[in-house]
Amino acid sequence: MNPNQGRRWVIVLIMLFIAFIFIFRLLYIQVLDDKWSNRAESITNSQEVIKPARGLIYDRNGKLLVVASQVYDIWVTPRKIGKIDTLELCNVLGLSREEFDKKLQKARNYASYKASVFLEGVSSSDFAKMITKLQRYKGFEIKVNTQRGYPADVGAHFLGYIRKISAEKYKKNKEGGNDYYLMDDYIGITGLEKVYEEDLRGKRGKVKYLKDRLGNKKAELEIDYAEEGKNLYTSIDLDLQKYGEELMQNKIGCIVAIEPSTGEILAMVSAPTYSPSKMVGRDFAKNWTEMSKNDSLKPLINRAIYNSNYRPGSIFKLVQALVAMQSGVITENTGFPCNKSLIGCHNHEAPSNVRIAIKHSCNPYFYQVYKRLILRGEKSNIFKDSRIGLTKWREMVTTFGLGVKLDTDIPGVKSGNIPDTNFYDKWYGKNRWAFSTIYSNSIGEGEIGVSPLQMANLAAILANKGYYYTPHLVKKIGEDGDKKEKFKVKHFTAVDSSYFIPVREAMEQVVLNGTARQAQIDSISVCGKTGTVENKSFNDHSVFIAFAPKENPKIAIAVYVEYGTWGGTWAAPIASVMIEKYLKGELSEKGKKKEKRIKEAVILTKHSDFKH
Repeated sequence: MNPNQGRRWVIVLIMLFIAFIFIFRLLYIQVLDDKWSNRAESITNSQEVIKPARGLIYDRNGKLLVVASQVYDIWVTPRKIGKIDTLELCNVLGLSREEFDKKLQKARNYASYKASVFLEGVSSSDFAKMITKLQRYKGFEIKVNTQRGYPADVGAHFLGYIRKISAEKYKKNKEGGNDYYLMDDYIGITGLEKVYEEDLRGKRGKVKYLKDRLGNKKAELEIDYAEEGKNLYTSIDLDLQKYGEELMQNKIGCIVAIEPSTGEILAMVSAPTYSPSKMVGRDFAKNWTEMSKNDSLKPLINRAIYNSNYRPGSIFKLVQALVAMQSGVITENTGFPCNKSLIGCHNHEAPSNVRIAIKHSCNPYFYQVYKRLILRGEKSNIFKDSRIGLTKWREMVTTFGLGVKLDTDIPGVKSGNIPDTNFYDKWYGKNRWAFSTIYSNSIGEGEIGVSPLQMANLAAILANKGYYYTPHLVKKIGEDGDKKEKFKVKHFTAVDSSYFIPVREAMEQVVLNGTARQAQIDSISVCGKTGTVENKSFNDHSVFIAFAPKENPKIAIAVYVEYGTWGGTWAAPIASVMIEKYLKGELSEKGKKKEKRIKEAVILTKHSDFKH
């Protein structure tokens, strides 16, 4: 036997074994495991997301408030950057060397071989200045993008803004099963942009195509078109909103106007305000930082909803009168002497009934009214009696939308404060407080806190004689859509409509012969109530609510001017010209004089001097 024969068979068996391994591996790769077939397909087939156009926002008359404007994003692929004059490129892009290095490092950390956003939101004017020089630099490319634009330049606080989704928000969505957003998507951060995000964002599409080994697109295989976002049709009257912002220049405070018959918000002005265009583009961070550091004026705050601890002052006397009549502790003809030893007041005719007491805003009168509401004689112990009285009083007051969070479409709405027994127990201890401790609530001071939105809603309740629709900003979602069902529901107070008659008549007299003569409008019956909110600083705050006309009211309004002293000094005339402008479209000569005085006034500090 040939001694090499055995070796030959060993070699053959080894080769057969190796061949078997290769055959099995090929079978596994090509037939059993789809990983490699998918990878091969991905080399030739690719897919891109088609982003939908974000919905637009209109006012109640079809005028555009928010549009989509064209901007430019500059992308960078770090690996493709050759030798560059960094200083010149920084000048072209309008960046400091530190900013440039930081952005480039971020791009490298993302992927050196893949393009990512380097500079976003470059305006058309800035882009025109840099385009010719930028084209000389390798690794940089330009992509057209859309951004929010504001043709009317108003309503920053309620419109809100959008920004690129944060890593934290992106991760939270992913973990919660929401895979809609990509890392470079924009999302509503505040205002209507946030509340109606799912309606405004639309539905993304996708396109599948073939590409060659170099990554070049060769043919389109399939396309699923994106669906653009729904447009929002708001209740805002653009002309009235713009006018309100003009009136509140150089002032701190707000204006809220509502259509009583629907609860639709006609205007929501917070002052100081800012241009909504500051919240888009490459200067967003710088602008936001500057405004957030302005501690004295706080322009980012929407005072119409944020400051729910504004004390209502004398406008709260309207609620006290209504609750007291409904509770049976007074009638419309009940009178009390104006006893200034109880609480301070000014000189006026004797408050022999509810109408006269409201007309002259008599403090001692409403001291006695509140006393009857709190001390009802159900318990001989005044502390226990006060607990019962406060509980019953609060139950009725909250039906006016006070002390509760209105379920509106404005993010950040607060409930304010209508104090209950628990509130005072924490302050003073159980059964250690009584009417004598809390009597300042009688005139809208003390521990009562309301937002201007709630004040305007109170004016709408008085206009409607006892009910309201939840105030809201959007009339319709989409071309054929409607407002949300919850905004069509009537909310009734605990007070019968008959008790609103003497109060409304008194409000008319407040304007004709009382503390709000500055709110008079020729040929329009205005019903209003002034409020002067005590302030430990030099100037008190000026407050006024009203509705007009008296019959079939079309507008209810609340005005709050910080440091404006008497309610009739600034808040009443501001409300007056707003009402006249809305109902008539133009101002009378008397109205123009008020307007001039208002626009010239600067009321920004607690020591504002109105003589200059």
